[in-house]
Amino acid sequence: MTELARILVPLAVGLPAAGALLIAFSRSARLCDNVARGAGVLAAAAGLALAAVALAGDGPASGHWYVVDGAGGLLLGVTAGVGLVSVLVSPGYLRSAGRSWVSSAAAHRLYYVALLAFWSALAACALAANLAVAWLIVEATTAASALLVTFSGSRGALEAGWKYLVLTTLGLSVALLGIIVLAVSQAKLGHHGLHALDWRAIHSAAPLLPRHTALFAFVLIVVGLASKVGWAPVHNWLPDAHSEAPAPVSAMLSAALLPSVVLVAWRARTALGAGLGAEAGSTVFIGFGLISILVAVPFLWKRLPWKRLLAYSSLEHMGVIALGIGFGTPLAVAGVVLHIAGHALAKALGFYASLPLLRGDRRLGHVAPSGVAAGSPLTASAMAVSLISLAGLPPSPLFISELLILLGGVAAGDVAVVVVAALALALGFLGLVHVLIEGVLGEPGAPRHAAGAHAPTHGGGQRTLALSVGLAAAGLIALAVCGVALPGSALIGGLMRGVG
Repeated sequence: MTELARILVPLAVGLPAAGALLIAFSRSARLCDNVARGAGVLAAAAGLALAAVALAGDGPASGHWYVVDGAGGLLLGVTAGVGLVSVLVSPGYLRSAGRSWVSSAAAHRLYYVALLAFWSALAACALAANLAVAWLIVEATTAASALLVTFSGSRGALEAGWKYLVLTTLGLSVALLGIIVLAVSQAKLGHHGLHALDWRAIHSAAPLLPRHTALFAFVLIVVGLASKVGWAPVHNWLPDAHSEAPAPVSAMLSAALLPSVVLVAWRARTALGAGLGAEAGSTVFIGFGLISILVAVPFLWKRLPWKRLLAYSSLEHMGVIALGIGFGTPLAVAGVVLHIAGHALAKALGFYASLPLLRGDRRLGHVAPSGVAAGSPLTASAMAVSLISLAGLPPSPLFISELLILLGGVAAGDVAVVVVAALALALGFLGLVHVLIEGVLGEPGAPRHAAGAHAPTHGGGQRTLALSVGLAAAGLIALAVCGVALPGSALIGGLMRGVG
């Protein structure tokens, strides 16, 4: 495993970066599209191969600057899959997007350079073996993705991009303060230099750290990263950024970026675990998870524009993942793994469905859809598969993952938290089912919304969406089947021994 990982790691990170570099010197939109497709296929192949090596391996493989473990492999696979489809649907988006805030000739170059740089940073984040390096990579994702959020050049997009940049950078500054506190503590123990912040070095030194110092550093790190994950109450950028970004970018933000930053926080908890005590690390994650779910649920009951609804659903599901990490039992960790994968498939499909939806009527970027099935059965099918999965309606893998996490919470003794979370998730389920009935399957709304809003896609776009629906549905069913066997597997055993 180590030799193969040593070959695949630079490819998984470097291929999308190389594609971005080539596109920076491309002079035509068609050439940008073709180079992006080629780089996307190669990068996805390397990322999925490395993910398979990590998930099938009998233990983590590590090098000077990287670690390939089960959790990182999961995020690599998610990033590669979602990244590839986002690149493949991007030409269709760019053809109908109109002018950006840059000239038309430069728009394709800017978009693909930022998208592939974003992909490269996400892959590197999943592999980073050092806390400080992981922080730098997360900050790099902010720079690339902020450009993408503002790509349309509209007033709302520029405001959303600015809010995203300011709030997440402020949060990451708090995380940096926690890293500095930890570095100073390591220096007092005689561990100097950047490698004192390797996950293994932190884990080895954690029992020797004063408990209040370890807890202070950990809280600062997780609170700072929470602003990037979008956990409540530091989630204010998330609804605007997800709803204003191009749909392929929104898919990567929700399906890949948010859980990748969660992985950094999870690794910090594992590394510092011996210095925190049994309850402290769990309490922080459970607190963020429960608050995020409770804040998200009322918005899932409102009549929101489609992409904004998906953004609040991301808040809910990141909260579920935080709960699972906080409970920390084998059942809960199995639920976390299944939830990350299932959420990525369902959420990416939901954002891809917004392409034909908004192409028919751009006003649906600001108002809730209604009766989509009457005008475009294919778009409605994509929305329905996404909603059914995100709501946790059986046989969705998210139903199984949420059940595993709640049972894991009972096993951990957090019965009161489980009861509150279960009630909140039930309310969220009802809200999304209401959207499914009224927004997708119901009668079309007022004529000004129904006339063009649900115009069907044509040609290549229709085939791409149909293929996406089929693959997503098959993938979700496969995940549900695998989810039954996930507890007790070697993957979960490895994760229980430590992330990173």
